[in-house]
Amino acid sequence: MNAHVTPSDIPVGLYTADERVRRDNSVWTLVQGILAPIQFLVFAISVGLIAHWWMTGAWLMAAHVSIVIKTMTLYAIMITGSIWEKEVFGAYLFARPFFWEDMVSMLVLALHTAYLAALFGGLLTDAQLMTLAVAAYVSYVINAGQFLWKFRLARLDAASNAKIGAEA
Repeated sequence: MNAHVTPSDIPVGLYTADERVRRDNSVWTLVQGILAPIQFLVFAISVGLIAHWWMTGAWLMAAHVSIVIKTMTLYAIMITGSIWEKEVFGAYLFARPFFWEDMVSMLVLALHTAYLAALFGGLLTDAQLMTLAVAAYVSYVINAGQFLWKFRLARLDAASNAKIGAEA
């Protein structure tokens, strides 16, 4: 057993010092911070419209439009998030700290895209389309939870680093 420990053997937390600096200096961090709540607001409105359609059979077109808008906001946040990930970690997707979030994001993207293909291709009934949208939205909620957890970990990591810096 080798008793020699190198710096690469020591866990670094969510971000290395260099990654933290790149994150804090990236315009894409702000863009993500703006797009995420917008996407959630669109999602919340859309959930209401989908639920209204399920309960009453009314407002079908509004529900479809809301799902399309939700999908467009998803594409925007995925594209800008990939640019952010490249700028901070050097990879457009699947960087070390966000590997599993990106994996679930691929499912979210696939389900939303399948909805668009089915809607515009006339491939499913309205009930099937709404069921697909609900599946896409459930995957989105799981993925959003993953990112909120990472956001919390980043805040805890920053607080820990600040405390270590103050003690030094």
